[in-house]
Amino acid sequence: MSLVLAVVLSGCASKPSPKPVAIDTPENMYANAQKSLDNGNVIQATTLLEAMESRYPFDPQATQVQLDLISAYYRQGNFEQALASIDRFLRLNPTHPDIDYVLYMRGLSNMQSDQNMFHDMFDVDRSDRDPQFSIQAFKDFKQLITAKPNSHYGADARQRMVALKNRLARHQLSVAKYYLDREVYIAAINRAKELLSRFNDTEYTQGALEVMIASYKALEQPELADKTAKVLALNFPKKSAK
Repeated sequence: MSLVLAVVLSGCASKPSPKPVAIDTPENMYANAQKSLDNGNVIQATTLLEAMESRYPFDPQATQVQLDLISAYYRQGNFEQALASIDRFLRLNPTHPDIDYVLYMRGLSNMQSDQNMFHDMFDVDRSDRDPQFSIQAFKDFKQLITAKPNSHYGADARQRMVALKNRLARHQLSVAKYYLDREVYIAAINRAKELLSRFNDTEYTQGALEVMIASYKALEQPELADKTAKVLALNFPKKSAK
């Protein structure tokens, strides 16, 4: 086992175990959960909130407990559980006034699910990996903006949508280049066209046009290659002049 891996795994294993939850009133349990959150003890807070949700499902604070659990799971990095809690909340409270917060947290949780600790740690480019979580995160933020365009979370959601579009465009270009390298030219062209159709306002349009030109040339279709080259020259004059 490598030193880095050993350190990471030992760090994961050394998380403090939560204290047992004693029988108490919902008011005291919730107060203790908030105190734990304030002190940074998210694990203990989560344990208290889970116990409260289980023991007092009809308490006046039950809905707030569910919202706090979503935040607690996210802060722990337990994005799978956060998403499960979010979906349950949306199913039970579709018109809740804080629905924009819940949609925002679903977008964040899906974005984080798309990340990989080891890839980030070693700066490994994995733009070819399945972007399903990024696709869903983009939908989550779009749903938030559509449902509540003036939401407090709207500005950040829009910025994240821009980043997600670039992530998805990069994925399309990576797949297009994969097909080009393996001489599957029609598939490369189709992927490049899809990128241009869906993400033409990203920085990856240039690469898509270059893939199309190379593929058309390989397929001995000079007219299509020249036509695409003119589009490239029009939009990226400095690059095409080299």
